[in-house]
Amino acid sequence: MPKWVKTIIAIMLLPVCVGAAAALWMVLRASGGADTTWVPFLAGAACWLTVYLLLPKPMWIYIFGHELTHALWTWLFGGRVKRFRASAHGGHVVVNKSNFAIALAPYFFPLYAVLVVLVFLAGHWLWSWHHYLAWFHLLLGAAYAFHVTLTWHILKHSQSDISDQGYLFSAVIIFLGNVAVLLLGIPLLVPKVGVLTALSWWLGCTVETLHRLGILL
Repeated sequence: MPKWVKTIIAIMLLPVCVGAAAALWMVLRASGGADTTWVPFLAGAACWLTVYLLLPKPMWIYIFGHELTHALWTWLFGGRVKRFRASAHGGHVVVNKSNFAIALAPYFFPLYAVLVVLVFLAGHWLWSWHHYLAWFHLLLGAAYAFHVTLTWHILKHSQSDISDQGYLFSAVIIFLGNVAVLLLGIPLLVPKVGVLTALSWWLGCTVETLHRLGILL
């Protein structure tokens, strides 16, 4: 798909971005009283932020996860991974299929946070880990903060994934991907708002934005 077409699509998706941001704010407000979830989650995020600011950045771990995310999304779309390389100085994956989702997935899919969730679910299923919920939220907060901070860190440098897809299109997809993860993830962590409710708020806020722009009557 030519970049100019992707630019037009990105512009058309801007009201969806506004709706997504408004819906996320509504979900956060509705789930704000869940202290047993948010306190350890934010504590974990703060712990990682301290490490990020004061200690050398574990770029090899991040880059390995970045390239592995490319590989996982390639498999998700039925492709094959021919070569995989990751180091502290960079990484590379050779695949037989690519699209914008595969190219941009590492910037919105928090792989290590997902792994924390999967490990806890397995442990809870096998050994009933409900007594360790606070530790789960702590580790999840640290893992998600790891994704956000190091993604922001590498985005300050030129990324071929971004330039190949077009900067505006990439920005819109990355924003929508990150917000979608939160709109799906927060209701699962804090059952004050259901997933369907969060998605309906997204749709409603998008429609309202289109009304305000005069696109819908």
